[in-house]
Amino acid sequence: MNLAKKLLDKFNGLHYPQEYLCLARETFEHPLHAYLLSNKTVLCDITEQHVFAGYSPLIFAFAATVSPALSSPTISLGFSQETLKPNDVFKEKDAIAGLSLSKFHELNAGGCLIYFFEGVKGTHRFIPGFSQAVGELNNRLYKQKAGNVFLPGNLLKQVQIAYSIPRKICLATVGKDNLYNLFPTDLHGQVGDLYLISLRHEGKACMQVESSRRVVLSDMKVTSYKHVYSLGKNHMLPLKERSEFDWEAASSEGFGWPLPIGVTSYKELKLENSFPRGIHKLLLFKIVHEKQQSGMQSTLSHIHNCYATWRFKHGISSNLLMR
Repeated sequence: MNLAKKLLDKFNGLHYPQEYLCLARETFEHPLHAYLLSNKTVLCDITEQHVFAGYSPLIFAFAATVSPALSSPTISLGFSQETLKPNDVFKEKDAIAGLSLSKFHELNAGGCLIYFFEGVKGTHRFIPGFSQAVGELNNRLYKQKAGNVFLPGNLLKQVQIAYSIPRKICLATVGKDNLYNLFPTDLHGQVGDLYLISLRHEGKACMQVESSRRVVLSDMKVTSYKHVYSLGKNHMLPLKERSEFDWEAASSEGFGWPLPIGVTSYKELKLENSFPRGIHKLLLFKIVHEKQQSGMQSTLSHIHNCYATWRFKHGISSNLLMR
């Protein structure tokens, strides 16, 4: 590592050496809340009512039933540790981060109207302004390399904010002709009656899902975090023999596909619709079947180092795991 990189790492203001920190979602105390705002007034809490579906560009998806305000061409979100109710004033002193987004698409799928927004600007105070500037310089100098998704300008801050909400890392199983692939994804969630998964459109995993038109999406035990991260390379690898992966003894009920070691629950999904945006293909599925496999509540999720550092500096206990 050259001297300039060492200096940038020293003054980036981050407490942890890894960009993303794993945790068990159910035991993560005092999380941030994300609020839909109108002129600094809280309309509703959307922490659990949105899907983070892209990071280049930043994409959030909402069911239209969440709030009438989502019919607007632009929206504002505020992030705070405070628990607020509709019509409460979103005070500047409570604002840890903010996002402005612009609508780029709406889709009526199965009677459910879904709105898609992309990030316009993000601001946060997870780390000091000087440290943010150091991080942006490091990003420009060292993150523009082959195989890495470069986040230019303000997009870096937008993504840091999006990952201040714990995002579940699931394993997706895709199969065809008795061959399989198994890969992690954290860009997913239920929106209305459908389930949305976002994959890089140039990846083999995305092509495999579009060809098969079926996926089994598995929530994973937090103790499997190292194994789940190690499967990230499979996004760009071909289907393989079943014996190439580690599976549970049980199979999914409808598709009869193998389930990954460490699964706590799963959903069987059938592809209904899809469209591209930026580097992503947004895939909308019908939920065919879902089942809880384990009574354990320790779902693998992760957050960004910026927010993890803010929690550390404010003495908030965090059940973080280092890979």
